[in-house]
Amino acid sequence: MILETPRLILRPFRDHDIGRLAELMANRDFMRFSLGPYTREQTETVLQKFLSRNHAGLPSQFAVVLRENNHLLGYCAFLHHHELPEEIEIGYRLDPAYWNRGLITEAARAVRDYAFVGLKLPRVISLIHPENIPSRRVAEKIGMTPEKEITFRGFPTTVFALSREKWQAASGAG
Repeated sequence: MILETPRLILRPFRDHDIGRLAELMANRDFMRFSLGPYTREQTETVLQKFLSRNHAGLPSQFAVVLRENNHLLGYCAFLHHHELPEEIEIGYRLDPAYWNRGLITEAARAVRDYAFVGLKLPRVISLIHPENIPSRRVAEKIGMTPEKEITFRGFPTTVFALSREKWQAASGAG
């Protein structure tokens, strides 16, 4: 599955993305509010997880690629957590050099719409550290609202959520 927006192409990850993905995941700002920068080996494990989900036909991560030059900027799409088995998260990370341009909001809107139109999901969530104001703003811009506070993997986390019904009402979608 490939999603397109005015400025972005969201496509499945490929094996040859490892170099650029490792560069991004080694960046402290890219990995802020996570477990810290990853080594290339850790990034290879992440990429293999993305690829195995894609090969199994399961909703997974999209590589976020800038349309004008095919530059890989980050990722956006579906995360599955064994701690929250009933939930599907829209998660996102963007190259800090491209922050504050509305790009990840554009990607997250496309993924949200695909979740409800293409996959017919009943709801989606985003798990956001309370101090991560930029991610909070992205979640709010795509229609999510804070639902509850939890501890997720040892960190305080706000669960933002959007139901299919609320999305339909707000968008006029059928």
